[in-house]
Amino acid sequence: MPVTLWAATLPAVVEELLNEMAEAVRESAQIPDEHLLSLKFVFGSSAIQALDLVDRQSITLISSPSGRCIYQVLGSSGKTYICLASCHYCSCPAFAFSVLRKSDSLLCKHLLAVYLSQVMKTCQQLSVSDKQLTDILLMVKKQDV
Repeated sequence: MPVTLWAATLPAVVEELLNEMAEAVRESAQIPDEHLLSLKFVFGSSAIQALDLVDRQSITLISSPSGRCIYQVLGSSGKTYICLASCHYCSCPAFAFSVLRKSDSLLCKHLLAVYLSQVMKTCQQLSVSDKQLTDILLMVKKQDV
């Protein structure tokens, strides 16, 4: 089953790389070195930082009975960020500045970590009520103010 969450938002080369990585994980439970080198080439130091977040199991998929889901990423600074993989968004300042404002990055390390945790099937999962999910999103909004 190809990974398709990022298909509508990422360049084809990144989509293909993530799909190849997912296939490699399905076949051998690991990512080949050439894929890791490609990841570093495309994303620079963000790739290493994202892999570190995945290694530390910092990514949690939070889902509710209505089918809504968000990813919560515990950043290296200890701050928690919300990522919406379905629309390619992260609440961190680096995403706002480097991805949205300057357009000099495709992703922040948090969003890349979300995609990599999907590929590697290492994402923690948490089911909450719809109200709890709304409260989590409102809490993030208050932090940003």
